[in-house]
Parts: sequence; C-alpha cells; structure tokens
Amino acid sequence: MAARSTTEWYQVLAKPGWAPPAPTFGIVWTILYPIIFVAYGYILVRVVGGSIPRFVAVPVLANLVANLAFTPIQFGLRNLDLAAVDIVVVLVTIVWSIAVIAPYSRWAVLALVPYFVWVTIATVLQISITVMNR
Repeated sequence: MAARSTTEWYQVLAKPGWAPPAPTFGIVWTILYPIIFVAYGYILVRVVGGSIPRFVAVPVLANLVANLAFTPIQFGLRNLDLAAVDIVVVLVTIVWSIAVIAPYSRWAVLALVPYFVWVTIATVLQISITVMNR
C-alpha cells in the first residue's frame, strides 16, 4: 500500500471545527514571511552593525530556526507531539523577540504583531490537533 501524501495525511487528521481550511495557511504565510523577513532582517543588520546589542539576535535566530523546523517536523516526520512542542517554542520566541526588540525599534515590534497573532492561533490549533489524534 502506498504511503499517503502530505495533503491526504493532513486531511484525515481530526481537527477542531474552527480549524481554517488548509489553503488559508499558504495565503497567511505568504503574507507573513516577507513581513518577518523585513522586521527581523532590519534588526539583524543593526545587530551586525553594532547599533543594537548582540543578545537581541538570540531570540530572533531561535525563532527563525524553530519556525523553519515546523514544516519538516509536522509534515516530513508527521510527528504531532514534536510539532506541538516546536510551535510553542515559535510562540515563546516571538514574545521574547518582541520584548528585546521593543527598546530599539517600535515599527519592528508592530510589524511582528500579526505574526504573533497568527502563531497564537496556530499554537492552539496544533495542540488541539495533537490531543485529538492520540
């Protein structure tokens, strides 16, 4: 028997009734990734240039790694438990990033608010999916 495609696998998972349709994720991330790139890119350029302390880069880089790890964990490994842990790390590092960026760039913090809102929703969704599929 052939393995299910990623799309088929995700479609058969139990999800809460409020879960957005699968295409919503692609649309939202297509909007958010450029915003994240600009806000975090600006901060990292300032860190490299020395106008912002290096410690500010720690949560930013941790966030980027955790964010990029989610898809391979969720859809490559198909590991719901690890994906739930990872999305919590993404959420925590967004909050941490916002906290350390705030003294240096108000606009970068404001730019990260939609990312924070979406990942908060995604975190609740991922935890719900994980619990519902045990």
